[in-house]
Amino acid sequence: MDIIPLKIKGAFLLRQNRVEDERGFFARQFCIQEMKAVGIDFQIKQCNISWNKCKGTLRGLHYQEEPYPEIKLVSCTQGRAYDVLVDLRPESNTYLQWVANELSFESGTTVYIPPGVAHGFQTLEDNTVVYYQVSEYFYSKYYHGLRWNDPKLGIKWPECGQRIINKRDASYELL
Repeated sequence: MDIIPLKIKGAFLLRQNRVEDERGFFARQFCIQEMKAVGIDFQIKQCNISWNKCKGTLRGLHYQEEPYPEIKLVSCTQGRAYDVLVDLRPESNTYLQWVANELSFESGTTVYIPPGVAHGFQTLEDNTVVYYQVSEYFYSKYYHGLRWNDPKLGIKWPECGQRIINKRDASYELL
């Protein structure tokens, strides 16, 4: 597994090193030992799946605040997703900056999202499945979001025809 630092401090792109043969391939997606070697300490408490029926589905930007911030490992197991992170840590030199990566099964990539960083994605294909491994339990009282199109963030979302977004995500307050 290759672990590649992203522009946002503490965020990484994990790329599978696939061993292929006539059956397909085998690859490591998660290894505590390899992650600890680059300073990542991650323990899984829950796993979540997001199935997205239509291209253009946008979910996020979500985060869970103190005292229960989440660390997430996010991968796309079917379809393709434009995955976005926003740094919400005021003490960080990348505060309010964003970074995006395309995730797909074919690319063999996973994104590591540190605590204090919001996450969202937009599907690029119908029937896209996004898989989350999360370090903390869900606490609705501490769960929040940012407006996906906040001009202060200036996120460049892909054109997709009709964007599908739920009422909650579309109505978060602007920064």
